[in-house]
Amino acid sequence: MRIFGKGRHRPSASWRQATDRAFTLIGDGRYEDAGELLTRAADLEPWLAESWFNLALLHKFRHDWEQARAAGLRAVALLDRETGAPDWWNVGIAATALQDWPLARRAWQAYGLRVPGAAAASGEPLGMELGSAAVRLSPEGEAEVVWGRRLDPARIEVLSIPLPSSGRRWGEVVLHDGVPHGERTTSAGHSYPVFDEIELWAPSPVPTWVVLLEAATEADRDALEQLAADAGFAAEDWSSSVRLLCRMCSESRMPSDEGDGVHLDPHDHSEPGHPGPLGHRTDGQLWVPERECGVAAPASLVRGLLDGWVADSPDSRDWRDLEEVC
Repeated sequence: MRIFGKGRHRPSASWRQATDRAFTLIGDGRYEDAGELLTRAADLEPWLAESWFNLALLHKFRHDWEQARAAGLRAVALLDRETGAPDWWNVGIAATALQDWPLARRAWQAYGLRVPGAAAASGEPLGMELGSAAVRLSPEGEAEVVWGRRLDPARIEVLSIPLPSSGRRWGEVVLHDGVPHGERTTSAGHSYPVFDEIELWAPSPVPTWVVLLEAATEADRDALEQLAADAGFAAEDWSSSVRLLCRMCSESRMPSDEGDGVHLDPHDHSEPGHPGPLGHRTDGQLWVPERECGVAAPASLVRGLLDGWVADSPDSRDWRDLEEVC
């Protein structure tokens, strides 16, 4: 058996059986039993990078980052390819979770990415300019896809205001997996990957509020979002930005909803005429003044922010039923 031009020992039948059974158990959530089988497989074939890659993958699923880093380093020590191996990506995720920045830099560089600064630098690998992406929060629960800014290959700062069911807040940083599950496209033709959250990496102190607005026009709504952004926080019209998708649709290539007019998206499983989490479509009108809005702002600021918004145009704006939800 030859891989990348080098001879390699073929894994034994016992190794393959143990590994196949382990991944079946992982699919059933039986991580302890799978760990015993993958440890046995590594004992049978300790010179195979796959033995340690599989163990590192299991430890990643369990969020056991010390063990994931240790197994990952054993895997990369046995690699017979110079760049692009997923083994290095898993090492990078584990190192990021542990804030082992020199190792994270080394992992991303070994994978083939350009990382500003020296490989042994002690700080975070910032400045990689990876752009925007979407992240699926709580992928095994009531999943929600939100927009964010990629800080590095394993972390996204959440820039949307998540619904309270996700347990996440605007401004939080989440650790995410390396393989995208789905895409979101914009009307301009740009495509953005959707990554699955692994765990919360850095919490946000800014609470999430829900409020009912009376906004006569889209410009009135936009004014609140701009006012919040100017204050260093955020407001988001959930009546326009939220839609319900089945899992298959969510993990496919989907157009992003930009909140303009009536939407006839065949993949949208929400109900017309219900704002906020129940749907993003109207009942045929171009604009419904009552809007359910998420606001990310400190308690000391949020009421003043809303009152200031109303004061700028009292005839076309109002708010009520403010509630902290996350």
